Amino acid sequence: MLDYNFDFDGVIPVVVQDYSTGEVLTLGYMNMGAYRKSIETGLMHYYSRSKDRIRMKGEVSGNIQKIHDVMVDCDGDSLLFMVDQKGSACHLGTRSCFRKIGTVEQGENIDYSMEVLLNLEELVNRTRHNPRPNSYTTELFNSGEENIRKKVGEEAVETVLAQGKERIIYETADLMYHLTVYLAYEGIKFSDIMNELSRRNKK
Repeated sequence: MLDYNFDFDGVIPVVVQDYSTGEVLTLGYMNMGAYRKSIETGLMHYYSRSKDRIRMKGEVSGNIQKIHDVMVDCDGDSLLFMVDQKGSACHLGTRSCFRKIGTVEQGENIDYSMEVLLNLEELVNRTRHNPRPNSYTTELFNSGEENIRKKVGEEAVETVLAQGKERIIYETADLMYHLTVYLAYEGIKFSDIMNELSRRNKK
């Protein structure tokens, strides 16, 4: 656990900089909960103002930010984190969130953040614990494990038999949704899958 005792109220901006190169990677926000979690784990956690929740950077993508040092500005209302960045810092797949005005980098139109999957995972889990009327997800959970597995199998077959790009995309989306429900039923998170993939990648 890092030793950085610092208290603040509300939400403050945090600048994140690469410890080795000095490159500015991103600008995020923290509340006290996100700050404490970051210090306790040594890994960057951010507070989402729009979703009112704390999330670890790279919890799904694996692009974690390991904290080396923390500095506070002269007014005590913003922080600078020096980190070791694994992979890209930007959800668009680039090393840094910052780029020259008017330039376009490779992959800029592609969202690699998996934000959609995380939102789906959250919605599915919320529905599991708080069933909703006229909800297909609620019906799936109520149908039991055997039927959920059956649905995943059916969607997998439809995906591999699909013809054409658009149909493959459509069927894959169906498969990923049903797989998300199955994982939630089994108490498994996407982060568990990413950790396993990361472990295999090191072999």
